[in-house]
Amino acid sequence: MEFGEILSRAWKIIWQHKILWIFGILASCASGNGGTNFGSNFTSRGQTPQQFERMLNNIDPAVIIMIIAVIIVVALIFALIAVFVGTIGRIGMIRGTLQADQGAASLSFSDLFSGSIPYFWRVFGLNLLVGVAVALVFIVLVVSIIGIPCLCLAIPASWLVGVILQQANIAVVVEDKGIMDALRYAWELFKANIGNYIIMALILGLGVSMLGGLIIGLPFMMILGPLFFGMLFGAERAMNTGLIISLVCLVAFLPVAIVLGGILHSYIQAAWTLTYLRLTNRQAV
Repeated sequence: MEFGEILSRAWKIIWQHKILWIFGILASCASGNGGTNFGSNFTSRGQTPQQFERMLNNIDPAVIIMIIAVIIVVALIFALIAVFVGTIGRIGMIRGTLQADQGAASLSFSDLFSGSIPYFWRVFGLNLLVGVAVALVFIVLVVSIIGIPCLCLAIPASWLVGVILQQANIAVVVEDKGIMDALRYAWELFKANIGNYIIMALILGLGVSMLGGLIIGLPFMMILGPLFFGMLFGAERAMNTGLIISLVCLVAFLPVAIVLGGILHSYIQAAWTLTYLRLTNRQAV
């Protein structure tokens, strides 16, 4: 397999069809990336302000319960939306890469979005099934004394499952397979080409993903600079000023980070899709 051809072709596809960046952004919604937590306590003595404490004491417990319930419902709604758009984004990326590799001159958002709907439940079910299975295995290993040493194999095992799941998702879309058929097909394809998958996983995982994540994440560390220096000086006014500056910089950089993350995600998904296409003898037009 020509790795250079796949990597360069993936970049040409997402650069020529920038609509795929949007699907990369959508797909990243279900990737499980955590955000930066600014919820630390910045009071000088680490204590809850007395006014805030008195306010909490005066609130009816029923109101607190209702507020918590509303927060949970809103969180569930956002989670469901994230799962939906993330799954559609992943399917759209696969379909868009396939069409572009077959010589499509242009790609439209409406066509990719509407064409992804028929695959939604299979792709969602596939990822849910594998996710639940992995979680159950992990729980069994944690609670089992015999299984604790096996946790050392968690990293290579998670890599193996991730690659097979990635290819199974593509098999659902490209081959129109069912969940179990896609998993079996992906496993057979992996076994027959394990060397190629190891090299591609190292390139995309340790190379592209890690380097890209570092480039995108580095500005976030710089954004925390004013807050850090404010805490270093220790004065409440300095900390508040540093916090405000950091938040303003965060709000300004966040859209840029989202776009860059979408480009990175779309490139990686395009490369994995092309890997599948090449290993199943589908050459570019």
